[in-house]
Amino acid sequence: MVQRENLEDQIAALEATLGTTAGGIAAFDGELGRLRESLTFTGAEVDRLASGLGRGVRRAFDGMVFDGMKASDALRGLAQSMVDTVYNVAMRPVQSAVGGALAQGLNGVMGSILPMTKGGGFTEARVQPFAKGGAVAMAAPVALRGPAPGALTEALAPVARAAGDTSSAAGRPLTVVMNIQTPDVQGFQRSQAQIAAQASRALARGQRNR
Repeated sequence: MVQRENLEDQIAALEATLGTTAGGIAAFDGELGRLRESLTFTGAEVDRLASGLGRGVRRAFDGMVFDGMKASDALRGLAQSMVDTVYNVAMRPVQSAVGGALAQGLNGVMGSILPMTKGGGFTEARVQPFAKGGAVAMAAPVALRGPAPGALTEALAPVARAAGDTSSAAGRPLTVVMNIQTPDVQGFQRSQAQIAAQASRALARGQRNR
């Protein structure tokens, strides 16, 4: 009877010990989980760290064996190499983050200063009346001999195009109508060659801009 009671007491003590052990194991497992969450090294960073440490050990060993370096100097160099390697690996994410932020900021600044870099050089900084079918967008002054100036009005009838097509209609005939308004008829007659040359240059510019 006494032995049975002693056995029960031992079993109870064992259960209490197992409970304490289970609690310790659970706490240890929790600490391991938090440790895994706090680790930031990736596989590549671990490889770089191992490679750097390996090179430091190799230099220390070669210094002692081949160069007659003192053990204290070799260990000091090894420690410095380890510190430099760990620092470089730890600073790499910071360098990447800072470099990315600077690149984005610079890109935004340059985009605001140079808006034409995305193809706006021919839409925002330049008038294109010829893409709409007109040789000139408004009446242009024409130099005539005499005191009264002339005016060159809209001079090109629109060419038939498909919807949204602003390209050149090469090979199609064009109808050119010139309206010259001037009170100086004799000056106009004397300046016909000059007016024809100016109209020809305007049409040539229109063809180039198509």
